[in-house]
Amino acid sequence: MARGRGAPAGEDAGRAARHLTVRGRVQGVFFRASTREEAERRGVAGWVANTPEGDVEAWLEGPPEAVDAMVEWVRGGGPPHAEVTELDLEEVDPARYEGFEVRG
Repeated sequence: MARGRGAPAGEDAGRAARHLTVRGRVQGVFFRASTREEAERRGVAGWVANTPEGDVEAWLEGPPEAVDAMVEWVRGGGPPHAEVTELDLEEVDPARYEGFEVRG
């Protein structure tokens, strides 16, 4: 999808998007459900899913401040029983997701 004129990667007409891979103790600790709740509370769209490698992958998009706040929430450890040891973050073009879904 094309970005707005002059918009940096990861932003499109007031909308930011980030693709995350989260490593650590992030499966079996309600990471996906908690991420969905936090995203919905902040007005962020996208999805979150477990990976076969034991990581969690997420796509976050919405108002730049809300997306940044979600990234900081993940970086800070996410839900109470999770332990984030590594966060890979990529700025991506918004895909115009609506709502937030937990994937398999």
